This record gives sequence, structure tokens and C-alpha cells, in this order.
Amino acid sequence: MSGFGIKIVTVKEMQELDRKAIEERGIPSLTLMENAGKAVSDIALDELKGVKDKKAAIFCGMGNNGGDGFVAARHLYIKGIDAAVYLAGKKDNLKNEPQVNARILGDMGISIQEIQGPVDVDSGLIVDAIFGIGLKGCVKGPIKGIISALNKSHGRVISVDVPSGLDADTGSIMGICVKADITVTMQFPKQGFYKNKGPEYAGKIVAVDIGI
Repeated sequence: MSGFGIKIVTVKEMQELDRKAIEERGIPSLTLMENAGKAVSDIALDELKGVKDKKAAIFCGMGNNGGDGFVAARHLYIKGIDAAVYLAGKKDNLKNEPQVNARILGDMGISIQEIQGPVDVDSGLIVDAIFGIGLKGCVKGPIKGIISALNKSHGRVISVDVPSGLDADTGSIMGICVKADITVTMQFPKQGFYKNKGPEYAGKIVAVDIGI
């Protein structure tokens, strides 16, 4: 199938679209990250309209998915939302675009809390930006505990691009997976959303245009 919002892609196809946009079209990867994070924040703001507690907790990983989360947190903060940002790792180990967006948050006075395990969250909205479509192997260690705690929380959950722990090709659970109410996926839905456990964990799927 073809057409924006209808075409369903594999991980390899999506990665190739990203590569072409950056290397052949000359679109800076920071621009794509900005567009992705802003789109997530817009949907998050819509969700917060119906939530009594106007606080958001954004859980970020070390890769580009986490960078999208940093951008979303910035835009939520600008709109007056109390945004708490958690990083499953060390800020000093961030690279490239995620590092740039983490530094911007710091310059704005938004703290990024480094976490090595579960945290208590009382926010009405949770943004899952831990793992993207490039995850390989089962989720292990501290992040397994973090995801388990998120699944026990009472807030609405928005996953960025793919629920963390879901194989975006097969729909299989990679050890453990965030159970999202909404998955804001970049450009095209991924085929794993419609296979195996995909429908159960992806929730409502919203494909957003990030300029590819």
C-alpha cells in the first residue's frame, strides 16, 4: 500500500528513508529530530486537555529516540507544562543530536534526572522515548525495571515511534515492552504494529510527517 498514513514499512525501509533524507536530500538530522519531538508534544498537549493532572514525565533513552523525547519535553515546557525528564543512562555518554537537545534543556533550566532503576511517577501523562525501531536483543538490566514500573503507572502513555521493547518488524515483545495508549510513529506505521503483540501494546497509532 502507498500514500502517507497508509503505507506500512519495515525497519529497514524506514532506516533507508532516514538515510536518504539526510545524506541525499541534505535534511539535517537535527531538523528531523526537532520535527519528530514537536509532533509528539502537540499530541501530548491534546491528551493533557483531558487530564486533571497537567504534569508530564518524559523517559528518554541514549539514542535518537531519547533525543526526540528531549525535544518534546522542551516544547511541553514552553507551553507551560510541568515536564519532568528522566534519562536511562548518563548525560555525559550522550552523542550527537541527543546531546545537543539535552544541552538545550539544561540551558533552559530543565533538569534531566539520570536514573538506573524504577521511579515513582505521579504525572497524568508519560512519554516513552527509551528505545526506537533499532532495538536489538531483549531488554535487560535496569531498563527492564523502569519499563515494568511505567506499565504499573496510572498516567496516559505516549510512545515515541514504537513502544519501547516492541520489535517493529515482528510485533514480538523483546523481554518486556511499554504498553502505550498512543504510539506517535514517524512518517509511516511500522509493520510490527499489526502483528503478534503489536496491536495490544501500540494502542492508537498516529503517523506524523517529519519532513522526509
